[in-house]
Amino acid sequence: MRVSTAQFYIQSGLKMSDQQSSLNEQANKISSGKQVVTAKDDAVAYGTLAGYKNDLANIDKYQRNITQAENHNSLIDTTLASAEGMINELKDLMLQANNGAYTADDLAAIGKQASQNLQQILGIANTQDPSGSYVFAGYQIDDAPFALQADNSVNYRGDNGVRELQIAKNVSIATNQSGEQVFEKVPNAIGDFSATYNSNSSGIAVERAVVADASSYNSVANPADFTFEFSTATDLSITDGAGNVTNIADYAPGQTIAFNGIEVKLSGNPLPGDNFSLTPEQNVGIFETIKSAIDWINNKASGEEDPQVQVDYNQILNQLGDSINHLTSSRAESGINLQVIDRQKSNHLDTELYLTSGKSSIEDLDIAKAYSTFEQSKVALQAAQQTFTQVQGLTLFNYI
Repeated sequence: MRVSTAQFYIQSGLKMSDQQSSLNEQANKISSGKQVVTAKDDAVAYGTLAGYKNDLANIDKYQRNITQAENHNSLIDTTLASAEGMINELKDLMLQANNGAYTADDLAAIGKQASQNLQQILGIANTQDPSGSYVFAGYQIDDAPFALQADNSVNYRGDNGVRELQIAKNVSIATNQSGEQVFEKVPNAIGDFSATYNSNSSGIAVERAVVADASSYNSVANPADFTFEFSTATDLSITDGAGNVTNIADYAPGQTIAFNGIEVKLSGNPLPGDNFSLTPEQNVGIFETIKSAIDWINNKASGEEDPQVQVDYNQILNQLGDSINHLTSSRAESGINLQVIDRQKSNHLDTELYLTSGKSSIEDLDIAKAYSTFEQSKVALQAAQQTFTQVQGLTLFNYI
């Protein structure tokens, strides 16, 4: 078969070009340390490899979210633990102030300590994370959620928004708690109503006031507030907000008073003229209770002989105790979040190890084998080049 000079050049050039290209690819693999670099290397393996890389990228994103979620929940746990300590200190101040040996000056000093305690708890409620966002503000992260008023009351200016971060495919974790839920929604120590004592010469106290039968409780026909008045020690009249009167005869101390689906239990022995009102209030804010404690301490000296002083004292102490329990529950919520985060962190580490191993088995290059193949290809290329050089210089005159 005749082989023209042009055809010889073309075939030789293509062959050397293919060998050079193969050599370059092998050099790229050696320099990168990767067996599969492009889909051309192995289309099936490249697709599997892309899946591994995508899953690893997702885990990396989840790990960053886990770090943030862990930091936020740890901050919440720490700050609420501090708030618990502050309220315990306030309870101690209440106990000190109830000591009959303290003078008016002593009570004034305790009142100042209680006011400082309020400032510290307010600072906790307005805690900011490292980025400057307010932790207990809901979605209103740029403004302090709690504002102190001149009368020591505190207003909440945030919302109920709960921010979340995704830490796994189907797992999201809250990174904040609403200030309203944490500091405002403390269950009322006596139930569904709060008591206001209009006249209390005996020192009776409402121990429990609840809606016991919701089907019988009609707030439209029998609206609050409810006023309880003892005409004698055993005769009680209850007047609702519409003026409807319920009479209880032969009241005995400690008995449960039941009317319109409501149950009320009193402690103490009532005297004629004792009068108090019940107002619906299922939750009592922590700052509201702290304000009551400060007011009680500051007014203790002037009301030393008033039986109502001890009634208020017991009620405030009970509500402070419930406030601590409520904060503990909020801390437990963060603790549960931290447990979920720890488990998910461990799951991600196991999955990451599996994915990295699978990715490595496809992608990583056998260096020794690659160098051997590279050297063989280089020798083949050099041989082809030398052969081409020798052959392209031949003519018939070499054989004459």
